[in-house]
Amino acid sequence: MDRADPADRIDAIRTAEGLEELAEHFETDSVHEAYFRAKAVWEAAIRRTQASDSDDEGLPGTRVVVDGHAFHVHGVTHADTDEERSFLREHVSAFQDRGAVVYCEQGIRPMYFEDFPSTCEMDDYRWAMQRCAELDLPSHLESLPESGVDALLENLPGVTETFREATFSLIDSGTPVYGEAFERALGDVAADFLTTHTDLAVGKSYEAFALSSEASRNPERLGALQRYYERNFLPQPLEREWLRGHDPELEIVTHARNERMADYSVFHNDDAEEVHLIVGAAHQPGVVYYLERYRDGRTVPESFELV
Repeated sequence: MDRADPADRIDAIRTAEGLEELAEHFETDSVHEAYFRAKAVWEAAIRRTQASDSDDEGLPGTRVVVDGHAFHVHGVTHADTDEERSFLREHVSAFQDRGAVVYCEQGIRPMYFEDFPSTCEMDDYRWAMQRCAELDLPSHLESLPESGVDALLENLPGVTETFREATFSLIDSGTPVYGEAFERALGDVAADFLTTHTDLAVGKSYEAFALSSEASRNPERLGALQRYYERNFLPQPLEREWLRGHDPELEIVTHARNERMADYSVFHNDDAEEVHLIVGAAHQPGVVYYLERYRDGRTVPESFELV
């Protein structure tokens, strides 16, 4: 596929249902080689076509219309800075003044909107912990404290340190086989956890670290951070299969939560024509992906339950 038209390559990546199919498109027997080659093709193609501005004015984000309801997904750093707090509160207040509904990734509401009673916190962290327990996965995290997710989030430095150790352990075992690209890719997948605190780096993804740090101090730069993740994540089925094969828990805690947040917002919204989701920037492309599936006819699973 080396001589294939770039547009054909992007179409093949978009439509691939799994890594084996991706390997066929790239004419390689290695799903790992296909994954990393697809990453490079995707990043270059999206970079060329990326708009410099967001779909939304003011607070950057991506808009997806589902059955006449406009869902706006806003990726943020949730670094707990005064600058980001002030910026987000100003925009969320304006959204709600005009009757919009606002949902937050779990942990963001108590950080920025605790005194905004109509701002809803989703159940994505709690769901992920429950899902890991149901699958009896060897866990890098302790069970959710009895005091709830807020207590867990208060200990995020310890949580992120644990995940960093787990990630680099995986990298140590895989790098001799797959090379430095393995380290960069896994660092990107785990970026939302590892860049919340400025003292933690993300593998080789210094661009993500720098953009996140900059945006936490100057939220006008959130659009640049969002575009970084848009061009560095493949479509969700591919990212999830690749990560699931290496660390099932990390896949649940990262990409699987994207689907949960999309499910939650669509399930809960009844009448609001304008809905805003405030999520970590690394989650934005995945949440958008699943909202687009709803736009294209997907329905909320019958087994969906609130945790």
